[in-house]
Amino acid sequence: MAILEIKSVSKSYGSGVERTDVLKNISLSVKEGEFVAIVGFSGSGKTTLINLMAGLIEPDSGQVLFRGKPVTEPGPERGVVFQSYSLLPWLSVAGNVALAVDSVFSDRKSSERSDRVNKYVQMVGLDHAADRKPAELSGGMRQRVAVARALAMEPEVLLLDEPLSALDALTRAKLQTEIEAIWSRERKTVVLITNDVDEAILLADRIVPLNPGPGATFGPEFVVPFERLRDRMSINANPAYKRLRAGITQYLMDVGVKRAAAAQEEKRTLPNVVPATFDSGPPKVYREAAASPTENRYVEFYEVSKAYPTPKGPLTVVEGFNLLMRKGEFISLIGHSGCGKSTVLSMAAGLNEISGGGIVLDSKEVTTAGPDRAVVFQAPSLFPWLTARENVAIGVDRVFAHASRAERSEIVAYYLARVGLSDAMDKPASELSNGMKQRVGIARAFALSPKLLLLDEPFGMLDSLTRWELQEVLMDVWSRTKVTAICVTHDVDEAILLADRVVMMTNGPNARIGRVMDVDIPRPRTRRVLLEHPRYYEFRQELLSFLDEFEHGAAGRTAAQSAAA
Repeated sequence: MAILEIKSVSKSYGSGVERTDVLKNISLSVKEGEFVAIVGFSGSGKTTLINLMAGLIEPDSGQVLFRGKPVTEPGPERGVVFQSYSLLPWLSVAGNVALAVDSVFSDRKSSERSDRVNKYVQMVGLDHAADRKPAELSGGMRQRVAVARALAMEPEVLLLDEPLSALDALTRAKLQTEIEAIWSRERKTVVLITNDVDEAILLADRIVPLNPGPGATFGPEFVVPFERLRDRMSINANPAYKRLRAGITQYLMDVGVKRAAAAQEEKRTLPNVVPATFDSGPPKVYREAAASPTENRYVEFYEVSKAYPTPKGPLTVVEGFNLLMRKGEFISLIGHSGCGKSTVLSMAAGLNEISGGGIVLDSKEVTTAGPDRAVVFQAPSLFPWLTARENVAIGVDRVFAHASRAERSEIVAYYLARVGLSDAMDKPASELSNGMKQRVGIARAFALSPKLLLLDEPFGMLDSLTRWELQEVLMDVWSRTKVTAICVTHDVDEAILLADRVVMMTNGPNARIGRVMDVDIPRPRTRRVLLEHPRYYEFRQELLSFLDEFEHGAAGRTAAQSAAA
């Protein structure tokens, strides 16, 4: 029997020419005790859908029914966990949970309410932090509080609106496991909104795509055939998992309308102008320990370490980091949060002082920041009052100061066209979506014609489907320049898609290279090609195994392969 039903629901916002049709004539039936995942692009109406089920908004037409009765307002039988934690900062963990419990169970004895709070705080593993305020908690711990608060209300249906999307990959994986374990114990009916295909497969009984709007509609559902509890390590080798994952991914790519740069590509020619050069001598450690560099030693990290002073003495974050890179090579740097990946990248960028060892780029020591190294951060840091064109031009005008104004303008336009922003070059950055802003950041980096491109989780703030598009945009532009590149990422699939080699870092402190994996998948690569390659899941398994080994703080291993050319 259906506990929650959506019958021919449509929802729009605005009126007249400003009217936006978000959902169009959608229907869905959720059985009692079922776990349903809804996947789709950002802006496809997923949050509108969850708000309709929660009773926070009403449909323009059609009905939302709970146990056969129309949903017209919020109710404790439908617990909601949003992406933002919405905790009261002046209350403790227990206090935030108690606020909901006292509201729903006001007729119960104080001792009963207190026992209920303790039960659910313990269930999400926060009994040791029950008296802490939200400001003292990590993002993952705050989201645990939100889950505990929703469960403590004893809802019949749990509505999860992308609850883990703002978390790093390790914290997200841990909470996915906890949510599944809680669901198995409580047997709540759950509707999960997510943009992560792997998360949906790990948790759900049924996966329903929401096709992009305006006027979003449901696509064909996918049944998940795996028994619980599901282990992401063992399921990776399951042929049925591979088929299901490929089917959902390919469907989403097909209906995504391919907002790639190729769709907007203009026939532009890049001017034959070379950037200004920046010179410095090689570091002492390099002169003493290394031979003269060649193209196979274009970038060298030699015994690089980073230590920070603390009241208890120096804390060594990275130690003995050794790596040689060929000119034109693309390296992915992967590991758990806090392992020093971004620290290594910031030292290579000249933004963070090197405590020991040295970094050499094209025979020159890295001592300070310079335009021979371009950095793309997680947030692109654009000037909001400048247009996309003007944001890119700032760097181009400095690096190509000797070129004519027309040549510099053509360089800017060329790279903005390559990332699919031909029609948005003159829009202020404040009017661009997050995905478009990151496209500007990528164009800006490539337009500097850098010797080394440094990418620090460049797509980490974007939903999975926008990330897929921009990964392919990045690969398309990179294939034209073959700039030497290092990309820090938490995403296993991203690491494989982008890299010639994946460098895996052990946990910190004293983090170092634990393993290096060669990725011999031919280029050019796309996500579709990746899914069809016979060794893709083999590479994926090797990365997952390494990350699993260090998930619980395993000690650093000997970097046997770290200096491999």
